[in-house]
Amino acid sequence: TATSTMTVQMTIAATCLVNSASTLNFGTQGVLSTNVDQTSTVQVTCTNTTPYNIGLDAGTGSGATVATRKMTSGATTVNYTLYSNSGRTTLWGNTVGTDTVAATGNGAAQSYTVYGRVPPQAAPAPGTYTDTITVTVTY
Repeated sequence: TATSTMTVQMTIAATCLVNSASTLNFGTQGVLSTNVDQTSTVQVTCTNTTPYNIGLDAGTGSGATVATRKMTSGATTVNYTLYSNSGRTTLWGNTVGTDTVAATGNGAAQSYTVYGRVPPQAAPAPGTYTDTITVTVTY
């Protein structure tokens, strides 16, 4: 008989995936005279030891910024803001090193809470107001 060995190999590249981003639902409201606060969750999986940043863009509302995002219903809007902390003092934006959430992958799914707030404002016409936020993971 004769024997030999063979090499078995795999290369793991630094990778990240956005597993899910749940709907941020502010519910049914009437006059917007006080803060309306709600949360949602973004779940990310990155390879172990891979540093990454999670960014949230300004959304699709016309004239929206990271500081004042806009849910729309036709031409009418409702202003809201997204934060990365429960005290709702740190804006969550899309500029790495400024207003994204930084972390390091551990090879498993990691969840992050998005803290939303609709501040007091003139109540618009009744309707369903929506916006679409793009979640970007930079690694």
